[in-house]
Amino acid sequence: MTLEDIISGCGATAVHGDCSREIAAVTADSRKTVPGGMFIAVKGFAANGHDYIGKAVESGAGAVVYEDEAAAAPYIGKSGTAFVRVRSSRYATAIIAANFYDNPSRKLTLVGITGTNGKTTTVTLLYRMFTSLGYSCGLLSTISNYVGDRCYEAVNTTSDPLTINPLLAEMVAAGCEYCFMEVSSIGLEQDRVAGLEFRAGIFSNLTHDHLDYHKTFAEYLRCKKLFFDNLPDNAYAITNIDDRNGMVMVQNTRAHIVTCSCRSIADHNARVLEESFDGMQLKIDGKETWTSLIGMHNAYNILAVYATAVTLGTDPDEALIAISRLRPAPGRLENHRGPHGLSVVIDYAHTPDALENVLRTLREIAPSRTLICVFGCGGDRDRSKRPEMGAIAEKMADRIIVTSDNSRTENTADIMADIRGGMSASGAAGSLFIEDREQAIRTAIMTAPENATILLAGKGHETYQIIGREKRHFDEKEIVEGIFSTMK
Repeated sequence: MTLEDIISGCGATAVHGDCSREIAAVTADSRKTVPGGMFIAVKGFAANGHDYIGKAVESGAGAVVYEDEAAAAPYIGKSGTAFVRVRSSRYATAIIAANFYDNPSRKLTLVGITGTNGKTTTVTLLYRMFTSLGYSCGLLSTISNYVGDRCYEAVNTTSDPLTINPLLAEMVAAGCEYCFMEVSSIGLEQDRVAGLEFRAGIFSNLTHDHLDYHKTFAEYLRCKKLFFDNLPDNAYAITNIDDRNGMVMVQNTRAHIVTCSCRSIADHNARVLEESFDGMQLKIDGKETWTSLIGMHNAYNILAVYATAVTLGTDPDEALIAISRLRPAPGRLENHRGPHGLSVVIDYAHTPDALENVLRTLREIAPSRTLICVFGCGGDRDRSKRPEMGAIAEKMADRIIVTSDNSRTENTADIMADIRGGMSASGAAGSLFIEDREQAIRTAIMTAPENATILLAGKGHETYQIIGREKRHFDEKEIVEGIFSTMK
């Protein structure tokens, strides 16, 4: 593909060199620059790509894209490399990646979801539903990426454009008709999804999260809203109007708005008729269906799945039948039954709202059971949610064990102290604080009364724990089953 074709629409303000030259590859990592390839200099948080322009030129780059004139000036005109100045290297990366891979998002039905909670569950259920209906599908999620039935490891909730577009291109080549994708606020703010054409966008909810990055809730909201602001007029904006920001999200969209509610009149409605640890009986748009998922938050997730499927042309009855066959996403209210009537529930809840939702669900399903909550908070992340989560756990659980999560480079004891700060003096005194998460889990199980419910919150699907800069194997399912085996 020629340089002229690749940079079309990327916001170029100046070009030095031959635009007709063929470009062999595109990268934002100077170490991966190949002769005749393109290097995009991006200002990152840990490193500035403009510092490596010289290295890219030495490696035989056919073109360099940059935004900092001073960094590029020493190399312009002194080699055979073409130089393209752009307004934003991040935005240019997304457009260039889409162009280089022949705009694969235009060749399938791309559906994105944004919001604080429910993204992974919703896209996973959509992927499974449409696959069960006979379609070849792709999935881009926090847990993993799929091209058909081929699985790839996921690193971020929303990957960078030079990861997304090759995966989408592979989906197109494999005959995928749909792709379901999580869209994060950070991904939106960093233009990771610029250049992608979405057929539908879903809004789940908006609560406290990522304020370490966005600083204010208003900025967090603004970044989420960008997704709907940028949807084209032939797309659908499917929104949860029970969330107070549900209509705010779509107030400036050009897309056709589809509303969902479990409490008021909307285009699509759902109501929980019956609930147990085994699942829920729902009434959706006047018709009943069963789902193995539990909790009001999952009623909203199921409603979003149904509304999306019907909006995209699936027969409503066929959609309800498919819903009845769906299973939860990994690490989302995953129930493990043990000896003495114990239930250990593993869930990814790592925000105040998610923790409250899960605890409320477990309390409502089994009000007479002792409810034990084991949780921690991630290090090097939003500190302000830690005391909130401590207060929620104290209010809703009978017993609390505060422990580590992914402490990263923070001291675990300091994180636990932040959580303790949200508790009353008596609540903190009645709680256990155990830094070693495996020991915390063992303590919760071995000291639990018969028929207790134990929530392990925060890790969910993750099979590792990050302490310092070390990523250690840590699978809560393995740990729980191992402890159960010693109790039989």
